[in-house]
Amino acid sequence: MKTTDTPPADATEEPPPVTKTTGAPAPREKSAEGRTLNVFSHGMLILWAFMVVMPLLWAVMTSFKRDRDIFSSPWALPDTLHFDNWSRAWTEAHMSDYFLNTVIVVGFSLVGTMLLGSMAAYVLARFDFPGNRFIYFLFIGGMSFPIILALVPLFYVMQNLSLLNTLPGLILVYIAYSLPFTVFFMTAFFRTLPTSVAEAAFVDGASHTRTFFQVMLPMAKPGLISISIFNFLGQWNQYMLPTVLNTEPDGKVLTQGLVQLAVSQGYKGDWSGLFAGLVMAMLPVLAAYIVFQRQVVQGLTAGALK
Repeated sequence: MKTTDTPPADATEEPPPVTKTTGAPAPREKSAEGRTLNVFSHGMLILWAFMVVMPLLWAVMTSFKRDRDIFSSPWALPDTLHFDNWSRAWTEAHMSDYFLNTVIVVGFSLVGTMLLGSMAAYVLARFDFPGNRFIYFLFIGGMSFPIILALVPLFYVMQNLSLLNTLPGLILVYIAYSLPFTVFFMTAFFRTLPTSVAEAAFVDGASHTRTFFQVMLPMAKPGLISISIFNFLGQWNQYMLPTVLNTEPDGKVLTQGLVQLAVSQGYKGDWSGLFAGLVMAMLPVLAAYIVFQRQVVQGLTAGALK
């Protein structure tokens, strides 16, 4: 008895068609789309970095040039580094005095802002009491109030309190100016922190003050660093408030000193000294951001996610 063998399949026969899943893009289309998006995003980042970094580099380069070189060859590198521009701005233009006044005002106001702001934000975020939301929305309203509308009444208030043209008065105004945003940001941050740690501290006999300073405040370190950087930038670059409330020559801050340096030039401009003073005022801000840039990003992310 013969068994019938199955004839071999023809090599020319096409395999059965495979049904494609609808809605799933092909891998090649995915990779091409990803590469295009990657190139576009990197190109925009490079363009943005160029637009931000180039003015800074140009200001630093110009601060080492002579006045005639600034106008004859503004984009060329300086032939030699003229450090006398910096020394002239530091001594003759009194940038050293302005720098010291700015460090004193910003240092004390930053500490006061963060201390008072974090304490108020902790109470608003952790405790329910009558008027909690009302006080919170008062701080929010302070963020939307234009500071220019408060300059005239603020001037007379400072004058009646004998704080006009004084560094302590300017420090108090800076603290009041920065508190609304600090309370708004830190309230949202304290709400993201776990309550179990604070409850454990209360069970162990810790007071509210000890729980805040030794438990909750260290946990809020990323948020404190982030808001400190923003307050530092705003207070360091503040010009309107010191111009109205601090008119004494001995108590002027850096922003006033730079304007004074530009105005006092007259017909003969000391442009190299002006750029040197500008870079002096810019360096602390850049250094603070470069040192704490990772903490700023972590604090913003931690405050946004619950």
